Amino acid sequence: MTKSRNFGIIKAYAVPHPPIVLPEIGRGEESEIEATAMSLKRVAKEIAELAPDTIILSSPHAPLYRDAFFLSFSETDQGDMGNFGFPAVSETLNNDLELAELILENADAENIPVFADDQDNRLDHGSLVPLRFICSEYKEFKFLRIGLSGFSDKTHYALGQIIAESAQSLKRRAVFIASGDLSHVLKHDGPYGFKPEGPQFDQAVTDILSRAAFDELLTMPKSLTKPAAQCGLSSFQIMAGALDGKNVEAELYSYEGTFGVGYAVLRFDPLEDNSQRRFLELPIKEQRQTGSNSGSDSMASNESSHRQNAEQIESMKVTEENPYVSLARYTIEEYITKGVLADLFTDLPAEMTQERAATFVSLHRNGQLRGCIGTLEPYQDSLAAEIQHNAISAATGDPRFSPLRVNELHDLEISVDVLSPAEKINDISKLDPKRYGVIVSCGQRRGVLLPDLEGVDTAEQQVAIARQKAGIRADEKYQLERFEVVRY
Repeated sequence: MTKSRNFGIIKAYAVPHPPIVLPEIGRGEESEIEATAMSLKRVAKEIAELAPDTIILSSPHAPLYRDAFFLSFSETDQGDMGNFGFPAVSETLNNDLELAELILENADAENIPVFADDQDNRLDHGSLVPLRFICSEYKEFKFLRIGLSGFSDKTHYALGQIIAESAQSLKRRAVFIASGDLSHVLKHDGPYGFKPEGPQFDQAVTDILSRAAFDELLTMPKSLTKPAAQCGLSSFQIMAGALDGKNVEAELYSYEGTFGVGYAVLRFDPLEDNSQRRFLELPIKEQRQTGSNSGSDSMASNESSHRQNAEQIESMKVTEENPYVSLARYTIEEYITKGVLADLFTDLPAEMTQERAATFVSLHRNGQLRGCIGTLEPYQDSLAAEIQHNAISAATGDPRFSPLRVNELHDLEISVDVLSPAEKINDISKLDPKRYGVIVSCGQRRGVLLPDLEGVDTAEQQVAIARQKAGIRADEKYQLERFEVVRY
């Protein structure tokens, strides 16, 4: 192992995170993505040779907040692949809290919200998969884990700048790992089917990264990135920001799409300074105030605007919505603006007050999911109470999102699914993804997929997605149940 005198980000990598690439999980199937496995081993050996002080990793599967970046602030991060049936595949890492604290301080000075979380220290699989390769070769490093956000592309890039500046200030020799898979819609028999934007996105982003043309990462059209169903772009943008102002030598180690998901491994070597490669056109502060492609609201809201939004919500009249949706909306508004559980409407249909049923409540803003929570069997005394409970949970308790804010209520789209009791089936031919939802279970692991979802056209796709959500492999013995849904 050799240590150079350079400080800051001394090397960076873009890597995928398929659990199946780990031999313990793949059990031979990892041979089908051998190029990816070999590239990840190469990355690990190169990092061991560099012997960095700190490894900084951005993961799309770390806690995700719409209006802040997650930053692990616990003494250690630890996790295992128990969700995939292999709890013995685990790692424990000591975090670089001095660097985390400086990043937090510098981000706050630039008005970028970063949530320093000292409680959620569980490694997600987007972090754990590449770390397993790295730790097999080198363990003498401190760690720093960062999540993505609902902010604009340029704000992700700006966070990367702050990370690099902070590492430089503390004279850290740091390697940046941008974890992220490419498109999930590369094959008709893949987990999410096929869309032409899938291979188009993968070709575009691998070309951009291979040329280190990071300015092009900030201008990729949503008409391509959204239907491609990818999870890596924002992670790559943070990494690019960490290399801002440098000439960069890039190399594509491998690309594979064997299972219908794109896996690319690339290396980035920062070289001499180059003022022409400072890709944010406006000062950082102005970028965040003017640039947002996520539909999120201004990051700096004052008490006056909060009151104004609350007054607008207070004066809203119930529209001609279905009573299921109206109840969910009114419940959310009362809880978010007043912190109280709303009383039930007096004119609800009898089936809502006299019957019980499982429900899912889904929230969207600007076409993007904002929360979804549901139950597979009823737990409340009535269907109406079930809707209220799940509406509040979707608005405030979905772990993928931060709690809903008052100024998001005016354009909230709500759907309520009422489920029939699940029935066991013994053959996939009994499924129809347009009519039935599916529950796939294996022991305590259980994955659920609602029916009639865009891009899910076959029973095989439906089961594969539900399996993956539960971490159930195709070769494991699992049970199938189906249910019908009335969607409001």
